[in-house]
Amino acid sequence: MTQVTATIQARMGSSRLPGKVLKTIAGRPMLQIQIERVLRSRLVDRVVVATTTDPRDDAIAELAEKTGIDCFRGSEDDVLGRITDLIRALGVELHVELIGDSPLSDPQIIDEMIGIFLKADGAWDYVSNGTQLSYPSGMEVNVYPGAVLLDAESRVAADDPLREHVDIHISKNDRYKRLLVEAPAWFHRPNLFLEVDTERDFEMMSQLIGHFLERGCPHFGLGQILDYLDRNPDLAALNRDEPRSWWAFKEKPEGYRG
Repeated sequence: MTQVTATIQARMGSSRLPGKVLKTIAGRPMLQIQIERVLRSRLVDRVVVATTTDPRDDAIAELAEKTGIDCFRGSEDDVLGRITDLIRALGVELHVELIGDSPLSDPQIIDEMIGIFLKADGAWDYVSNGTQLSYPSGMEVNVYPGAVLLDAESRVAADDPLREHVDIHISKNDRYKRLLVEAPAWFHRPNLFLEVDTERDFEMMSQLIGHFLERGCPHFGLGQILDYLDRNPDLAALNRDEPRSWWAFKEKPEGYRG
């Protein structure tokens, strides 16, 4: 049976909001909230935090140990190299790629993407719900065999500035068979940002996550999130106008106004 490994890319040295992954919401580090959500996946066998060798990231390694998951440390700037080194070192068969600025990773959506990949029985090299703006930003899940990323990395020059990114070397390469999974109508919210890249993002996320945690509801999915934000449109709009560095890599659906 194929072993499924989910990695969460996280570091303290974010340029726009340093230390964001360990900023606390309702008394808990944001990264811990994400780890605990990913651990609820039924199809993920192993969760690994992929951080850097920078001493500032010792705290991330300590949090991984505290939550009982593995931590792999590699290059800060060459994120592609960090993840491919992890894949080699841990013998990753099927890789689920997640980002540490998305604390609301939904285990049900993670399992859906893994399930689509596995049921296709080799028809795809890459399955993702994140190459086009469809689901709310922050719900991205990329699934592909570790061997596919190793192949893609072997074709990228050591000095290529795009090595700070990972899945685009598959998602933007016609060499690979790729499937984009679009959000169903009830989850189609391309103008909603459930990620943390700026102070305003963190303010929005603090209020949103705090609402559930402070009411003793640690396990809540995207449906519950959308219901709450529909009742609180001002909160949903709080970070809507923040600039996003990833816009250059996303296909925008018709009618998108971001």
